[in-house]
Amino acid sequence: MHQNFWQLAGGILACLLLATLIGRLIAWRHGDSPTVRNLNERIHAWWALIGVALPVLALGKALTIALFALLSFMTLREFLSLTPTRPGDRPVLFLAFFVSIPFQYALVAMGWYGLFAVLIPVYGFFLLSAVATLAQDAEHFLERSARIQWAVMVCVYGISHAPALLFLDLPGYPQDHAVLLLFFLLVVQLSDILQYVCGKLFGRRKVAPVLSPNKTWEGLLGGGGLASAAGAALYGFTPFTPWQAALLSAAVVGAGFFGGLVLSAVKRSLGVKDWGQSLPGHGGMLDRLDSVAFAAPIFFHLTRYGFAP
Repeated sequence: MHQNFWQLAGGILACLLLATLIGRLIAWRHGDSPTVRNLNERIHAWWALIGVALPVLALGKALTIALFALLSFMTLREFLSLTPTRPGDRPVLFLAFFVSIPFQYALVAMGWYGLFAVLIPVYGFFLLSAVATLAQDAEHFLERSARIQWAVMVCVYGISHAPALLFLDLPGYPQDHAVLLLFFLLVVQLSDILQYVCGKLFGRRKVAPVLSPNKTWEGLLGGGGLASAAGAALYGFTPFTPWQAALLSAAVVGAGFFGGLVLSAVKRSLGVKDWGQSLPGHGGMLDRLDSVAFAAPIFFHLTRYGFAP
């Protein structure tokens, strides 16, 4: 593991420790209000997430791919648990969980970009629809098929682009690509955190009050700008120049923001607030990875087309 990985990981842990101290200070001075409690629950959940993610990334590509495959399984389960299905959908659900996930991540492990890029959006799209017809259940067929295809695209295809960063061939970037993956995850999650903080502190004008009442223009511009600036400051951990790192970070911020907004719209259509309760303060795993699912393909393809031979 390249020393830059440990430097970046150490910086993340230091920031998390500082956030923990600030959260406890706020609770001590202002009491245990719902907002303060939610903030500290989020910080505690981050300790758990980082406590799992950093050792796995440090132990190598195989475990990293396995971790993301597990995350795809968990988020797919959350999505489809809230989505009405019928007995005739069981073969399609089997394909979604036990065929699409292992095949997609096997292609990541092999670095087979050509098939990795089209397996789910092309072959998966047609296969899931074709298998669904075998049950001869036409009731709400389009809606049921679309829900499952949407879930697979977001939870499997989108998220799988994050570990695919490990296999990009980037000339002049000799360090372990786990650093690049860690950089991406840091920017996208830092954007979520800073948008939340800036929105709580300065938020006045809501972006989409019907879909996501907590998202404000002040949070988006302030938190997104700070996350992009952080990405630019960390350019030394990437193959990018400062301006390139800033622009790619801004692309990640924008994609991640719309990922959260789109899946908020999906939740509203399903009549739920969160995808689950597995992460106190955050909701479900998909509530934490919705921005990753949308931002990972953008970052992966921009990096591949812009910097790979």
